[in-house]
Amino acid sequence: MKKIRSILRKVFKGILVGLLLLLIIELLIYFQTPVYDFPPPAPFTGNQWYNPYNGMDSTRWRKANFHFHTRAWGGLTSGRYNTHEAFYQTYKTLGYDAPQIANYQNIDTYFADSAFYIPSYEHGFGVRKKHQLLIGSKGVMWFDYSLYQNLHNKQHILNLLRNDNEIVAIAHPDWENGYPLKHMFYLSNYDLLEVLDNNWRSIPQWDAALSTGHPVFILADDDAHDVSNPYEIHRCVTYINTHVLNRDGMIRSLKEGNAFGVEVYMSTGETFEQKALNARLIPTLNSVTVRGDTLRISVTEKALKFTFIGQDGQIRKITRLASAAWYKFCPEDTYIRTEITFLKKFMFPKVGPGTIFYLNPIFRYDGKPPSNGLRAEVNLPRTWIYRILGYGSLAALLSLFIYIRLRKRITRN
Repeated sequence: MKKIRSILRKVFKGILVGLLLLLIIELLIYFQTPVYDFPPPAPFTGNQWYNPYNGMDSTRWRKANFHFHTRAWGGLTSGRYNTHEAFYQTYKTLGYDAPQIANYQNIDTYFADSAFYIPSYEHGFGVRKKHQLLIGSKGVMWFDYSLYQNLHNKQHILNLLRNDNEIVAIAHPDWENGYPLKHMFYLSNYDLLEVLDNNWRSIPQWDAALSTGHPVFILADDDAHDVSNPYEIHRCVTYINTHVLNRDGMIRSLKEGNAFGVEVYMSTGETFEQKALNARLIPTLNSVTVRGDTLRISVTEKALKFTFIGQDGQIRKITRLASAAWYKFCPEDTYIRTEITFLKKFMFPKVGPGTIFYLNPIFRYDGKPPSNGLRAEVNLPRTWIYRILGYGSLAALLSLFIYIRLRKRITRN
């Protein structure tokens, strides 16, 4: 019995030492965080209107998904039962031109020889789902703050990811309040926001970023983990306008905002066969033009309503039962984005809201190509004070721990 107790005691001590080492490593990581000065939030300004759809070709919409999980890491992560063949066949049947895989901390290369392939992955392994979606990736970054992330931690991660990725997107920002509105007011140095996914709608986060002058465009994905479940597939789609279906064309259009997100209506009990039929009947965005002070939008079929939304997410105008609508900009408008809600299909009676288009914003600018470049600046004095205090406190705790251990050993002897 004494031998068993001795073994258990040693195991318990080993676990404690292991946890202590992990905590020390985690603290060392956190003390690397720069302390930033964030400029005060300010809305878009300028005497011109940036139209991301300027020059679009309504016959060149490409259907894409950038967030899907297949088997990775020996089946440890969710999506372990999804084969590449099943993924590709399912999405091609639903009319996708560019179905992409984004596994956790892993760039999947199965379709690397295909014209539509873009190396992508989902970054982040923390406990509260503060993830980023990387498109056009050169490699996987393994640095992360896994326990807690404040505004400075999040900005640091975005800055580090910027170096090796053509597009940095914040994934499902509303999940577990991973990116609260007060953080969206200040964060910069990213391109897209995953506004729509199968489980989450992060529209308030998008409006928070836009209302504080961040030219951030939409991404809409299934973020699916089970290719056999129709309730996870073809729920949220990104349509990209590009003449050539290749990496450069798609990335350029996404960064310029020549794309839009779609929340696809799904009836209860809908099968994959019905889903494939319905996918062919999704309307087309015909035109988005700005002439003078007027925005004009048209689609291929009558919509239930066009909703024009502006600063702070406020509804500015609604046009009902039309295939085209217009909005006249007011002096107080800083941006206008449009949601187009269509009527249900294959329902009796055929009334009520169905599929919804979420268009990228038209916003004020000064004529220079807009980008959500880094706005925060590192405050070196505060950064080094934070690090000195952090490392000093850690050194003091370790010294105290070693001292107590030595005292106990001396006492025993």
